[in-house]
Amino acid sequence: MKSKLSLLTFAGAAAAGAPAMAADLNVTVEIPRLSVAEYHKPYVAIWIENPADASAAGTLAVWYDADNREDHGAKWLKDMRQWWRKAGREMSFPADGVSGATRAPGPQKLVFAGSKGALKALKPGQYNLVVEAAREVGGHEAVRVPFTWGKPGKPASAKGSAELGAVTVSVK
Repeated sequence: MKSKLSLLTFAGAAAAGAPAMAADLNVTVEIPRLSVAEYHKPYVAIWIENPADASAAGTLAVWYDADNREDHGAKWLKDMRQWWRKAGREMSFPADGVSGATRAPGPQKLVFAGSKGALKALKPGQYNLVVEAAREVGGHEAVRVPFTWGKPGKPASAKGSAELGAVTVSVK
């Protein structure tokens, strides 16, 4: 009986000392409605960045014109310059679980499961959620929102000035 008790005590102490892993990363990206003569939906890349060295820790989503004939939409992905240099040029498109169609103006709510994709191997710590947008006959913008992965916390947000509106991230 004594050995069972000490084994249970050890298991409980190990569980209490280990950081609690977050289940989900909730993200809201606002695509603003622009009053311009020729409007095109923006291409958007959403990824996690290590703030220490600005390297990409993983790509969560890429919205582009995947239905373009002969996949010509993928050739414009390099217009999202920061993401392209850090992670995009190494990927094959369409990327399963990452690629998606461009989105209309308005708030876009996304939930990324901690047990899948780029979040699965992400170690607890400080990161930036980066949302980068580029639009044909338009501009380019990147918004960074710092967050802590590994434990639930208060939502953090930042606001773009032209191609992106408010970007909010919370760990649930």
